[in-house]
This record gives sequence, structure tokens and C-alpha cells, in this order.
Amino acid sequence: MSFFDRLKSSLQKTKDQLFGAFESAPAPSTTTATAEARSRRIESIEALEEALITCDVGVAATDRIVESVRRKARRGDDLLPIVRQEILTILEGAAPPPVSGAHPKVVLIVGVNGTGKTTSIGKLANLLKQQGQKPLVCAADTFRAAAVEQLEIWTRRADVGFVRAQPNSDPAAVVFDAIAAARARGLDPVLVDTAGRLHTRVNLMNELDKIKRVAAREVEGAPHEVLLVLDATVGQNGVQQAREFMKVSGVNGIILTKLDGTAKGGVAVAIAQDLRLPIRYVGTGEQIDDLVPFEPREYVDALFEQAW
Repeated sequence: MSFFDRLKSSLQKTKDQLFGAFESAPAPSTTTATAEARSRRIESIEALEEALITCDVGVAATDRIVESVRRKARRGDDLLPIVRQEILTILEGAAPPPVSGAHPKVVLIVGVNGTGKTTSIGKLANLLKQQGQKPLVCAADTFRAAAVEQLEIWTRRADVGFVRAQPNSDPAAVVFDAIAAARARGLDPVLVDTAGRLHTRVNLMNELDKIKRVAAREVEGAPHEVLLVLDATVGQNGVQQAREFMKVSGVNGIILTKLDGTAKGGVAVAIAQDLRLPIRYVGTGEQIDDLVPFEPREYVDALFEQAW
């Protein structure tokens, strides 16, 4: 199955939620010449607004999309193509960070427990290997033996490099060792699994700061990416999580997991609109291949395919 087909399949619940609202709504009029036509158009726009909010597109993005529809519908434009283009514009406005020329590239993966963080790292390592890269996975969550063991299983399945340390070791020291190992073995990038943490846990956030300092000392510009793993099923709560992590850890990209299990896939639009954070990867299932690069145009193509 292609990346696009997997994305399309994972967005089916969101698509059903979004377009189900239009099944019983009056078709939008292409003219405002009569009171009846204006009434039909307003009812369709209200149905759109409700559907967008239900899909967790968020208030700001919904207001922006609806305002665009109100302006352009007066000129006789169809409603859904306007929505599609506005969503695409929002998503393309959140650009990923510049590609680093440093070697090895260091990528920190952060997030709260239960989001699928460790699983996503294994899938990401597999994806990067398929793309011709030689990733090395670093288990810097040294206080949860189960997390390290789970990550090692995933890296074996992906057949990529892996660095771990003794339980309760200093996570920053493990990152130091991983960077040295990557250089010695010609591996790149280094994917660092950090301990699941809430932004309110001061000790864990201090630990993350130390990891970043060590990485920066060893590789210029490191960490080059800080990816926050978010569970799509939590919807708008994920936006707030991202906002808080941006303040304390320099998050500059998102891995959105469990997209296949929710009708709240519109949260990708909310993240782009509210935070200008790019979605870098999307989890589309439980298998090792079920992580795909996020492309804004493919997202809207999958969401709106055969919608009109």
C-alpha cells in the first residue's frame, strides 16, 4: 500500500465526520439574488462550521475557513473546493526546519507517556532506513527498563543501530555515547528516545535541557529537530500539549499518532494554524510500516477525495 493510500485509509473516520454534516444540509446557492438562496447558503456554512469544530480543526482555523467561504461563495464558487484550498494554505504555512548539513543529525523525540512515542521511534527508524539513511536509535529513557526493551525490539525489527546503557544511567551520557557511536560506525541520524514527561515535571525538563546541551557540544546546531509525539485521539488537548512543550523544549515538529483510530484528524490543521508547527510524520496503524511522511497536499487530497 502506498503512503497516500495509508494516509487516506487513516483519515476515513475524519472524512466521514466532516462530510456527514453535509448529507442533510441544503446545497449552497451559487447566487445571493433571493432570500431563499441566502438562507440555503447560510445553512450550508453553518453545517461546515459545526463539522470543522467536531473534527477538531480548532476555533481559529474554523473561523478562517468559514470567513473565506463567506467571501467567495458570494461570487458563485463551490463551497468544498474553497475549504480544501484554505486548509492546504494553512498546512503549507507551517514549514519544517531547514535541513541541517551537520553529521550526525540529532533528533530528539519527546512527549508524554501513552502517545505511542517509543513505537513511533521504531517506525521512524524503519522509514528512514527504507529511504536509504542509516539511523541509530538511542535509548535515553534510562529509568524505564520496559521502554528500553520495547525500543530494542522495534530496532531489531527495523534492523538499525541501537545504543542503550545500564538502568538509571545519566540520559545525557547515553546521548554522548550514541553520538560517538554514530560517528564511529558511519550512522546518521541519531534518534533519541527521551523519557515520557509532562512539561510541569521540573526535574525531567532539566534532564532534557542537559541532553540538549550535551548534544550541542558534540554536534554543531544539535539537536537539529525536536519532535513531539501527539496522540490524535486527544484532539484539542494535543494543541495545548504542543504549546507547553514549545515553551520548554524547543519543539519544532510533530509526529501525529493514532490517526487511524479517530475522527479528530483535523487537529493537524489546528496545530498548523495555532502554533505554526509542521506535522512531520503521521501514524496510520500498528505495523512497522505504518508511519508516513506528512505532505500537506496529500493530506487534503486524501481528506477531500470524491467529496464532490
